[in-house]
Amino acid sequence: MAKVVFLFPGQGAQKVGMGKALHDGLPAARRLFDEAAEVLGYPLADVCFNGPAERLNSTAVSQPALYVCSLAALEQLKASEPQAVEECFATAGLSLGEYTALAFAGALTFRDGLKLVQKRGEAMQQAADATPSGMVAVIGMDEAAVQALVNEARPAGSVLEIANLLCPGNIVVSGSAAACEAFDKLATEKGAKTIKLTVAGAFHTSIMKPADEKLAAALAAVDVRSPRVPVWSNVDARPHTDPAEIRDLLVRQVLSPVLMEKSLRGLLEAGAERFYEIGPGTVVSGLLKRILRKADIRQVPA
Repeated sequence: MAKVVFLFPGQGAQKVGMGKALHDGLPAARRLFDEAAEVLGYPLADVCFNGPAERLNSTAVSQPALYVCSLAALEQLKASEPQAVEECFATAGLSLGEYTALAFAGALTFRDGLKLVQKRGEAMQQAADATPSGMVAVIGMDEAAVQALVNEARPAGSVLEIANLLCPGNIVVSGSAAACEAFDKLATEKGAKTIKLTVAGAFHTSIMKPADEKLAAALAAVDVRSPRVPVWSNVDARPHTDPAEIRDLLVRQVLSPVLMEKSLRGLLEAGAERFYEIGPGTVVSGLLKRILRKADIRQVPA
């Protein structure tokens, strides 16, 4: 048996039209969309299939949309490759995708996971609306060099922090709008390649306060169980099965950097032989290929 890992995408992977083929062709996927409409109070399927993009891209909508579409794609994999599900020995997700991983692993029910994702998206959107902020990707620099730029560029009294450590040469910095502008200018002057991300705010930084507190309150209202396979956390890049630890890490994740590169390296060191990226896009596949070019990773699209 191969040692299989399931990986789930995060915010930014959404696109208008996602999930439609699954909804139309797979009854199990259609049931997820129908249940999502009951939980969310609006027809998520219509937004996923028809847009408009502005609404789908909003944090409050894109997070539940990606969660549902990724789990719909999982139903396709269950139908086509049931052996892969049996061989899965660990799972992880990119930021939001960690909730999808927890639902797959049985730590959360579909409904409870969706309620949490809805609350998380709304709370993060509110925090972003309260403070003009953003995120800037830096390509081709290591963590120490990026941190030095952060320290040099950060205006007095502003927030500017490393938010995502995705793969070699791909680091994302988050902060206030002024801090991001100052960082982008300085990094460009020093010859770095930067990309301003089209996101609502400075995710995975202290600017997201009090979204973590709102999420903690929502988590207190749901049952978190021991997952059937370990779920690797974005916060510490380690596998977890203890419900209390999982709760704590989900709250901390809102303000903490996403350690995706470290998680993927840890999974490889643990013996992972085959990966599946389940859900919209190929972002996580690209990150893994930057770490191990010959990695066996297969897409299960939404």
